[in-house]
Amino acid sequence: MLEDALLAQRGGLIGWVPVCLAIGIGGYFSLPSEPGIIAMICAGVSTMALWVIGRLVPVAYRPLIVALALIIIGAGLAKWRTDAVDAPVLGFRYYGAIEGRVVNIDRSASDAIRLTLDRVVLERMAPDRTPERVRVSLHGDQVLRGFQPGETLIMTGHLSPPAGPAEPGGFDFQRHAWFLQLGAVGYTRTPVLRLAAADDAGSWRMKIFAMRMAISTAVRSAMPGEPGAFAAAIMTGDRSGMGQGTLADLRASNLAHLLAISGLHMGLLTGFIFAAVRYGLAFIPAIALRWPTKKIAAICALLVGAFYLALSGGNVATERAYVMVAVMLLAVLLDRRALSLRAVAMAAIIILVWQPESLTGPGFQMSFAATTALVAVFGWLRRFEMHQLPRWTRPVLSVVISSAVAGFATAPFAAAHFNQFAHFGLIANLLSVPLMGTLVMPAAVLAAVLAPLGLWDIGLWLMSLGLQWILFVADQVAGLDGAVGHIMAPQPAVLPVMALGLLWIVLWRGQGRWAGGLAVAAAFLLWQQTARPDLLIADNGSLIGLLGEEGRILSKPKGSGFVAGIWLENDGAPVAQDIAAARPGLTRDGRVLAASLGDWQVLQVSGKTALADLVACGGADILISNQEVASPRPCIVFDIKRLRDTGALALDLTDGGDLRVTTAQGRAGIRPWNRTQRPVPHQWVLKKTDPDLASDPSLILSRF
Repeated sequence: MLEDALLAQRGGLIGWVPVCLAIGIGGYFSLPSEPGIIAMICAGVSTMALWVIGRLVPVAYRPLIVALALIIIGAGLAKWRTDAVDAPVLGFRYYGAIEGRVVNIDRSASDAIRLTLDRVVLERMAPDRTPERVRVSLHGDQVLRGFQPGETLIMTGHLSPPAGPAEPGGFDFQRHAWFLQLGAVGYTRTPVLRLAAADDAGSWRMKIFAMRMAISTAVRSAMPGEPGAFAAAIMTGDRSGMGQGTLADLRASNLAHLLAISGLHMGLLTGFIFAAVRYGLAFIPAIALRWPTKKIAAICALLVGAFYLALSGGNVATERAYVMVAVMLLAVLLDRRALSLRAVAMAAIIILVWQPESLTGPGFQMSFAATTALVAVFGWLRRFEMHQLPRWTRPVLSVVISSAVAGFATAPFAAAHFNQFAHFGLIANLLSVPLMGTLVMPAAVLAAVLAPLGLWDIGLWLMSLGLQWILFVADQVAGLDGAVGHIMAPQPAVLPVMALGLLWIVLWRGQGRWAGGLAVAAAFLLWQQTARPDLLIADNGSLIGLLGEEGRILSKPKGSGFVAGIWLENDGAPVAQDIAAARPGLTRDGRVLAASLGDWQVLQVSGKTALADLVACGGADILISNQEVASPRPCIVFDIKRLRDTGALALDLTDGGDLRVTTAQGRAGIRPWNRTQRPVPHQWVLKKTDPDLASDPSLILSRF
């Protein structure tokens, strides 16, 4: 029976190739330590051994052997990519002169202009220790405005290593920055000065970047306000002009995907070019009867898409969208079906081989979830007689079905990554997406065509009509009561189990496919049983958050706002930091704060003076401080020095009254991106009955 089931999968096995690669890549990133040369040699030998075994086993079982080999290859690809992007990472807090060339301009979450610099020079730092790239946010009054791509700037600022997870198991910005070769992040409050103008003989990447920013500036000048910033974002990928209020409305209405240059924009643009060229050539009989107009149109769309990719800055989402479009257009050139699960699988394979790290990001997951679901559903709908419906209902039905399918397919991933769900997102998309395809993107192409003639205002005016409507819809939908629902962050196993279950339903042939529904149900059950930590401690010791009856109680109303926001969002109950700090449950006495976890007393002390005035541990079992505690104290101490080793902490009260401690660094492991050398325990339990706790509490931590 198993053999028959495996034989039934023949002809559709290509879809399992990216799945197996993804399992290997995900396994690599979940390792507690970096595999060494011995492990890599063993992996290579195992792959060759599997190839030999695959030649000996019956044909029906060979896909299982290939699957194991692909899993090992996926892990190897991730390891190779990790080593390929190796670059220096700042190991301490730096203050001083910063020099570098502008390679990217965007805005931070606080709405500050943010510059990414390469060719970095830091004061009194050897070149081999200097980060490849740094990112600096500009605060305060800046003398210089209108930063130009490729120019060399100099400033005085603060830099720090990329921060670790805000809580154990949270988003690992260190890993994200590693693959961007971003070795330090920081800010400056002093004027930024131009040291050298952009080099006209620079690389083609810098020339494209300069073109992108020039077009963005011109678009925003010709179309003022938020519509102009929106137009610049979808035409060039430059979102630096978008206001935070507009971005919040787009997210709350589930229209933020219209802002990012992804599959929708690339598909609409290349689809419009393909249709325009093909039908345009059809009007010329001499060409239509003698030349393959369909293939000519595919080549034109492919070239325009490539230029759009370069102009947009080539971020991961746009690269992924172009690869998918390119695979489909190549299928047209080869007289194959353009939209099929095979094409989606090929696109996923290319992305995973090229950039394995993209697997862990929401862009990859949501993009391929939507595309796979759309292809599968519309393939299933081909079985029905749709031609009986009135002609005018078909495009309407297609928009409704595609918006609903894409929304439902991406909803779990969006909820897991962003902790929110737009309840009226389907309505907003039905009112906006058709206009994006029928007016906004064609008008953008028209503006580009008319620009050399100085007539692009016509196209921009048409764009503005569509964009004003979309912004109006976003504002109205976001303002509805209950527009956004907030969701607790899931356990790490939830998304992998859910994704495998959904892929099993789509890819498996036969009645056994519905077994994937059990995995999906198990994932939702795991999600429902997720419990948030009783007490969270930031990695600098300056912020703690106690879970109370009204929600998480924060130790201060401002400061460490980024970490506070992440904690509250992961709780599924985001509120303003000052509101969370005003909740009852913590006892404050100046810069000393007390909290209770069952029979455990926790004390947080901020500042040198408050720490020096504290007698012993103030009667607490656990002392937390953002300063270094030099002398031993009769309690368990998590000071700034120890927290640098452990990272952020999560403390939970067990059923027996003990205290379970989970470390962010232990969860992250010893990996190249965190530069950790000392092993840190992932989790341990503190017991008040431990004899070491009674004699010398510091001995408990020294054992790890």
